[in-house]
Amino acid sequence: MASYEFLAGDYDTLTADVDYACWADYAEGHFRRGKRPVNRVLDLCCGTGSLTLELGRRGYEMTGVDLSEEMLTQAEEKCREAGLEVPFFHQDMSALRLPERVDVCVCFLDSVNYVLKPERLKRAFRRVWDCLEPGGLFLFDADTPEKLSAMDGQVFLDETEDVFCVWRGEYSEKKRICSFWMDIFEREGGLWRRGGELHEEYAYTMDELEEYLREAGFAQVRRYGELKFRAPKPGEQRIFFAAIKGE
Repeated sequence: MASYEFLAGDYDTLTADVDYACWADYAEGHFRRGKRPVNRVLDLCCGTGSLTLELGRRGYEMTGVDLSEEMLTQAEEKCREAGLEVPFFHQDMSALRLPERVDVCVCFLDSVNYVLKPERLKRAFRRVWDCLEPGGLFLFDADTPEKLSAMDGQVFLDETEDVFCVWRGEYSEKKRICSFWMDIFEREGGLWRRGGELHEEYAYTMDELEEYLREAGFAQVRRYGELKFRAPKPGEQRIFFAAIKGE
C-alpha cells in the first residue's frame, strides 16, 4: 500500500501535536527577511493542507501540491470548508509544474527525505527553481542521518479513542533508508478496521542537500536549527534550509 493511502483520514488526528501556527510563524519570519514582497506561496508536499490553510488565512495566495490523492482530498475539503479557494495539484515533486511562478516554496515536515533517490531529489530542486520568481525563496527542513539511524529498532505508539497506530523503525546503513512499518486500527462502530503502510526516508547529509541546491541554481543557501534563526548546533536532528533564486 502506498504511503498515506490508508493513513490520510487519520493523519490530522495522529499529528494533533504539530503546531502549524508555529511553523507558519517561522515561515513568515523568513518571508520578512527577504528583499521582495511575498504574495504567492507554494506548499509543496502539502499533505492534508493544514499549513496551506494556516498561511492562506494570513492572506497569502496559496497553491498546494502533493503525491497522495487521498491527502489532497483532505486538503481540498479543509480549505473549501474554510472558504479559501486554493488550487491543488497531484504531482510528484520531481515533475513539478505550475501555471505561474510563485514567490516562495515551502516544503515542511521532512518531506524531502521521502525522495529515496538522489537524482530524483536533484530534479525536484531544479523544478522548484524553475517555479520560483527571481529572488524567490525555497524553505524546507530535513531529518539528519543521525536522527534516522537512531530510529532503528525503535517502536512508537499513537493512540486516540478511535485510532490506534503502532509503528517501528528499521534503518539500513547500506541503503541509507529508514523504513517505518505502520499498523493502523480504526474504530468503526463496535468493530476495528486494520490497515498497514510502509513509509521510507532517505538519510541525506546536510552537505549533500546544499550541493544539490547549488547545482539546481540557487545562489544563496543557508542552514538553520530547528525552527530557529541561527545556525544549527551539533546534534540537532532537524535542519532547515533557506535557498534564494538569483535575481
